[in-house]
Amino acid sequence: MKVVSLEKVEKFKVDMEGAKGASKQIPISASDGTPALSVRVFTIEPGGHTPYHQHPFEHLNYAIEGQGVVVTENKGELQFNKGDFALVLPNEMHQYRNTSEHEPLVVICAVPKEYE
Repeated sequence: MKVVSLEKVEKFKVDMEGAKGASKQIPISASDGTPALSVRVFTIEPGGHTPYHQHPFEHLNYAIEGQGVVVTENKGELQFNKGDFALVLPNEMHQYRNTSEHEPLVVICAVPKEYE
């Protein structure tokens, strides 16, 4: 078992082409012995965004703070605010954008452990 406070998890800048003002923390990962999923937490600063990208696996997201949109290839921009869940299917183009001028958008993201 592992219990960890997010405040104690190291924060890294998202260093991918197309990312702006985004950082990532990994409180639960394959190195902890998780059998299936890794959990990441992304913080997207006001005006920031993740890259517009896709990958061959699904991931599940939950907004714990802030407001924004998920940019999708087929549905355009979908509101994504504190308390909302999002399912991104395999190979689905997507991007998270913070639409607030003052507060960060903080998102929990669960992915297959192999991705981390």
